[in-house]
Amino acid sequence: MSLSLFRFSTLSGRAWAFSQMLFARFALPRVPGIGFYKLFGTGTGEGFTPIPNTAVYAVLATWPSAAEARERIEQAAVFQRYRQQASESWTVFLAATGARGRWDRRMPFETGPRPDNDCARAGGPVVALTRASIRPSVLLRFWKRVPAISTVIGSDPNVVFKIGMGEVPWFHQVTFSIWPDEASMAAFARNSGPHAEAIRAVREENWFSEELYARFQVVDDIGTWNGIRPLNALQPPLTLAG
Repeated sequence: MSLSLFRFSTLSGRAWAFSQMLFARFALPRVPGIGFYKLFGTGTGEGFTPIPNTAVYAVLATWPSAAEARERIEQAAVFQRYRQQASESWTVFLAATGARGRWDRRMPFETGPRPDNDCARAGGPVVALTRASIRPSVLLRFWKRVPAISTVIGSDPNVVFKIGMGEVPWFHQVTFSIWPDEASMAAFARNSGPHAEAIRAVREENWFSEELYARFQVVDDIGTWNGIRPLNALQPPLTLAG
């Protein structure tokens, strides 16, 4: 899987990126090898808010292999157009190690053995992705809890990277975060007050009509975000292919 983030610093760039939420849907299926794909807007602040960030957009895609993913991201015309319009871009390549649930009534991620490279070594960084379709009847209750969760994850010293994305604004939400190891990720999920309370509410009150939870290992990355390579925040920094 690949997740590509693009930042647009000009009004014309932002207008172009917004238009691609429609037009890129026609271009992406023509990219050789692409499987499941989604286009996202993002939230402001830590990314986990209902207020859209008009400067940042994302593209998620699955591929037959990491090598083909990188080749297509670098060479396919639709991704080249995104980079030409963007002021900054970062793509992280991932291998699914576990997944459960459904996304558009299907499981888009094939899980397999850990990738055989330095960044996938045992005890290495873990990527968490969650996706949920929120029931309209609980929409206000869901978003009332989000600011507290955003504050907690934003202040967590362990999280390497995090962003909240919207497939359909306010209703179909995705969270993406990178953690140094399984233990730190699990500690946040289970022990952080607002987050743990929200999980209980989700289960007890049936907030989601569809949900998916997936875990990944980092395979490679290209580009920068906020002027740095985010994975360099890991201690020790990962040694990747690119």
